[in-house]
Amino acid sequence: MNGVVVGIEEVPPPPAPWAASRVPLSAAVDATADRPASVVIYRRPIEHRAATPRGVRILVHRTLVEQVAALTGQSVADLDPLGRYDEDD
Repeated sequence: MNGVVVGIEEVPPPPAPWAASRVPLSAAVDATADRPASVVIYRRPIEHRAATPRGVRILVHRTLVEQVAALTGQSVADLDPLGRYDEDD
């Protein structure tokens, strides 16, 4: 894998199968021959779940680590060796 493109959208696109349950914070798409893997962070759901600006930063970090781990097959601990993933707001 050469890289992962990261983008930001306001909200997840409708219609979605998650509509009856929790709104996703992000989405990941595997790479193809024509495009690199990508992660999209959904700004408004993240802001809604976090209580403070610091909480937003932590939640964005956690979400990115989880999605990149899923895309690359690496563990969260390998991608976040300093344990910032475990910080709480």
